[in-house]
Amino acid sequence: MSEVTGIHHVSFLVADLERSLAFYRDILALETDPARPDLGYPGAWLKTGNQQLHLMQLPNPDPVDTRPAHVGRDRHAAFAVTAIDAVIERLERAGVPFTRSRSGRNALFFRDPDGNGVELVANS
Repeated sequence: MSEVTGIHHVSFLVADLERSLAFYRDILALETDPARPDLGYPGAWLKTGNQQLHLMQLPNPDPVDTRPAHVGRDRHAAFAVTAIDAVIERLERAGVPFTRSRSGRNALFFRDPDGNGVELVANS
């Protein structure tokens, strides 16, 4: 039996922390976790249920302009949501393009302002 019990957090590199915080707070409605210590670089911890999303404003060594158009075919973080239609409305109002899951699940894929892949999966 594995000692691994779950995912604690996912980290994304971002170029502009304030822009990314606006995206994740305003569109995905995530709450900032004030427990983040000063780590010597700008960043934020965001609550995602019992897990976290860590935003780190650090140089990104990976190219973002050649990633697949459908985020499901790229590395990404997947988050469970209770009301996917509400998030879709906010994505559309913000002009954020997204694609639906090709597996038949009630899920969608999009990129944040830095090209990080995000999947949202509706809770059954």
